[in-house]
Amino acid sequence: MSDLATDYLGLALHGPVVASAGPLTGRLDTLRRLEDAGAAAVVLPSLFEEEIVGEAFALDALHRQGADVFAEAQSYLPELPDTEAGPDHHLRLVAEAKASLAIPVIASLNGTTTGGWLEYAGLLAEAGADALELNVYLVAADLSDTAASVESNIVDLVHAVATAVDIPVAVKLSPYFTSFTNLADRLEGAGAMGLVLFNRFYQPDIDLDALDVAPTLELSTPADLRLPLRWTGILRGRIGCSLALSGGVHGPLDVVKAVIAGADVAMSTSALLRHGPEHLRTLLAGLDRWLDEHEYDSVGELRGAMSQHRVADPDAYERANYVRVLRWATTRYR
Repeated sequence: MSDLATDYLGLALHGPVVASAGPLTGRLDTLRRLEDAGAAAVVLPSLFEEEIVGEAFALDALHRQGADVFAEAQSYLPELPDTEAGPDHHLRLVAEAKASLAIPVIASLNGTTTGGWLEYAGLLAEAGADALELNVYLVAADLSDTAASVESNIVDLVHAVATAVDIPVAVKLSPYFTSFTNLADRLEGAGAMGLVLFNRFYQPDIDLDALDVAPTLELSTPADLRLPLRWTGILRGRIGCSLALSGGVHGPLDVVKAVIAGADVAMSTSALLRHGPEHLRTLLAGLDRWLDEHEYDSVGELRGAMSQHRVADPDAYERANYVRVLRWATTRYR
């Protein structure tokens, strides 16, 4: 059996497959199943600042309802039961997961204000999270936003959070930046110990019957692997922080491709939702079998073997691949 151990964010992991944020990582029963099936670490569902603020306003309104009418009757009303509001649910999940699991527990955070990012990052760290994943999910729709200002704001945010907490910080990004390699380098300089490639934007649809904008959710497919695979291969060897490939990891060969391109870990959610937590065993067994058949002793030996700076034709990661695909398509479909 090959050595599957890897390092991510300075955390020693027994394998390279991590269960990323999703419904399965939001409950203790499925967290235990993920660990039993071989997950090397788990990323808990994101704490969204706007949800916390919205819940707080709603709860306050409930407590105040009718308080300005028939005030003398208020003493006759029963006390409302304690309600788990604000970040309490997320903090409790972090604490319970840490108490129940032997593998690292990574908290995820998506803020809207600098104060919110810093406050909740500190609370998640205090709750016992081994690391923090900053889920930077934003749409630069304001006409006054420039590419430079958007990227600088993210860099400043990462620096502020990484300085404020004493646990490793990873940044989960979308690929939609003007110069992704430059941003990656700046984020590492700001204190990010890892990058997660990539955050999938759940694009809204238009409901023509209700004439409304409707949220949609579609699980990833193996075809979604190609974009993060490309950028993982480009970044490996250019920056020193950890790299996590996220998106399109469905089968054992997807894990192999992630590692050989340069990922320290491959993250999966959609495949585990489709096939259950126990699918992790299939991923790890297939990875181990591939390593043995190709005479690799460890994941570390394989990592980055086909990153851009180690392949015979580095241009294949850039424009040359585009030209080759077009030539192939012309021949294939003439």
